[in-house]
Amino acid sequence: MHPRTYLKVGDKVIHLNNARWGIGEVIEERNSTLPEGLCLVRIIFEDGVERFFINNFDHEMCCYFTGIRIVNEFSLWET
Repeated sequence: MHPRTYLKVGDKVIHLNNARWGIGEVIEERNSTLPEGLCLVRIIFEDGVERFFINNFDHEMCCYFTGIRIVNEFSLWET
């Protein structure tokens, strides 16, 4: 079974709970070839810090569930 990923390289994102990080861009995807392995994305934000997040909708700590949103999908009503 293949993981259901959320982000891909080049996506622009924000974090709903950490607006001070600024806008980020996905610069790397890592997908495990092992069953139940992790899928990760590396995002660099405007504050200059690179951060890793889990990128699998089937994982309870998926970056979507922790507050990462694609900029084009951002809604003022979600903040």
